[in-house]
Amino acid sequence: MSHHTEPAAVGDSTGSASPSTALASSSTRPEPTPEAAPRTRVVILFGGRSGEHGISVATAGGVMGAIDRSKYEVVPVGITPKGQWVIAADEPERWAITDGQAVEVPASASEVVLPLTVGDSALRVMEPGQVPSALADVDVVFPLLHGPYGEDGTLQGLLELADARYVGSGVLASAVGMDKHFMKMVFAGQGLPIGKYAVIKPRDWEQRRDIVLQTVEPLGLPLFVKPARAGSSLGVSRVDSLDDLPAAVEEARRHDPKVIVEAGIVGREIECAVLGGRGGQRPRASLPGEIVVTDETKNGFYDYEAKYFDESAVELTCPADLPDHVIKEIQEIAVRTFEAVDAEGLARVDVFVTPEDQVIVNEINTMPGFTPFSMYPRMWEASGVSYPELIDELIQLALERPTGLR
Repeated sequence: MSHHTEPAAVGDSTGSASPSTALASSSTRPEPTPEAAPRTRVVILFGGRSGEHGISVATAGGVMGAIDRSKYEVVPVGITPKGQWVIAADEPERWAITDGQAVEVPASASEVVLPLTVGDSALRVMEPGQVPSALADVDVVFPLLHGPYGEDGTLQGLLELADARYVGSGVLASAVGMDKHFMKMVFAGQGLPIGKYAVIKPRDWEQRRDIVLQTVEPLGLPLFVKPARAGSSLGVSRVDSLDDLPAAVEEARRHDPKVIVEAGIVGREIECAVLGGRGGQRPRASLPGEIVVTDETKNGFYDYEAKYFDESAVELTCPADLPDHVIKEIQEIAVRTFEAVDAEGLARVDVFVTPEDQVIVNEINTMPGFTPFSMYPRMWEASGVSYPELIDELIQLALERPTGLR
């Protein structure tokens, strides 16, 4: 039986009372003004080595511009496409997508070093010929990296080694959420409804291609061919003829040697944002949103270009126009999907809703697009949680949980 997961109010804060303005008598001394509470130091980490570098940079700009500066001290750290960690400018507008062009984290003469000693929370800067100098003690890291080397558990493992608290899912959930092959295995094991699919591993494609094609053929047409471990629809192709399958597989293999082929599903593409629960409470689900591809001259699906550079090709509607019982079912399945991979903090769950109102899980994204215009924040906005409140809630969730086994 489905249960409606009501979006809880998050980010509420009670303002401090103004200091008393009453004058003290000549015989009494005024009480000393209490010092302001120290701000939580947040490392906003962005960029990275994946093909989604530019989107990560744009996301960081959005977060820098919206985070509550009276509560949080921001330390921006960028990762260049070659993997150098550098001190970045705290200038939100500098990192925005402009005229359809994403910005890249520039290389620097200095490198930032994360702590790798348990109990030592200081970031250090290394410059050529100089002794490393302390940059800042870290309270929490907000990793805004997408794709491999950021969203796939590798960065999360480094932060765990450093004993640094961080926003989002841990090592295992991040790795499972990045690999569509193992993701679907976990979903199936937890009894979640999924579509038909096949996995093409590198050796099979290189040595047993005929057998691979025979395995894929029963899935029918159309097919969607995807890199198994890439995000933002990079390298994804729609295949309407088996003659086009080899080229689609090769395109996917440009991003990942392992490829997943999914059977086409007739239905509406719906997304639902999930937010971790406080104090051991169950995760919370937003109102769902819908993606409608309006430009049929393009690929006919929500690809990388449409997501970030050509919004005219799609309509993003939230809340989606669905019956109440279907909305409740989507919310329940989204929360179950979040729990199935043991996700933490945030995730976006993508589903299909068939003409018969059946909800089928497509995938989970443990670090969804997070610019102010991305679907994840927009769905929470429609559910009563503003972008700044959402940022605050995610940081508080990260501070609440311990590092290590939990």
